[in-house]
Amino acid sequence: MIVFAKSRARWIAARSWEAGFCCVFFLCAPAGGQETLSARVKVVEAGKREVSHAENVVVWLSPISSQTATKPFPAHPLRLTQHNKRFEPHLLVVPVGAMVQFPNRDPFFHNVFSLFEGKRFDLGLYEAGSTRNVSFDRPGVSYIFCNIHAEMSAVVIALDTPYFGISNRNGEIVIPQVPAGRYTMRVWYETALPEALNAMTRQVSVSENSSTLGVLDIPAGPAATAHKNKYGMDYEPPNPNTPAYDHP
Repeated sequence: MIVFAKSRARWIAARSWEAGFCCVFFLCAPAGGQETLSARVKVVEAGKREVSHAENVVVWLSPISSQTATKPFPAHPLRLTQHNKRFEPHLLVVPVGAMVQFPNRDPFFHNVFSLFEGKRFDLGLYEAGSTRNVSFDRPGVSYIFCNIHAEMSAVVIALDTPYFGISNRNGEIVIPQVPAGRYTMRVWYETALPEALNAMTRQVSVSENSSTLGVLDIPAGPAATAHKNKYGMDYEPPNPNTPAYDHP
């Protein structure tokens, strides 16, 4: 789970994407062409110990100046499914303006909400087998919860660029079909603190010189704990006698 204050702090990091640039890298792309870029991330805990798995780090490149991001996003439906009192997947990256489906595949009610910047919404109670939709119409990071089940959390990141990659368990990232040009590179990781994410924002140039972003060290923050419900209060103990909860 994510504490209410930490979620807001991470939102501040997401809204601070315009931080100053640190340095310049040179990436591979034929003149006037496109290139598949690679990177490796290392998630490092306090004491500089690298964790054994490094999935769900997001790296994206936003074109600078007159460049236009024209590569289309996948056309398949975008879904954040509620199943077994979990959101599947936990992390979803979508283009700005995308409609995301929130189907309820559990045999009981859910109440999906997000009260942080990015996209604020409250879908209310809806029953098993039904679906609600949300349009993510502005760039940002949305931390998403269920007002009934405190153990449920997810993140939707809405980007205004198609040039992004998500790390796998081994920390490997691939960003395909990036045209030559200059970009702003930004990084997100769920437990990273705002200042750490801001410090990783930098300018990169895609050229014929290299094909990798190199190794990116991600300083992990403390493990997330409890968060508040949509009213800013602690969750009440489950009541199995109401239709909003599954019976044991």
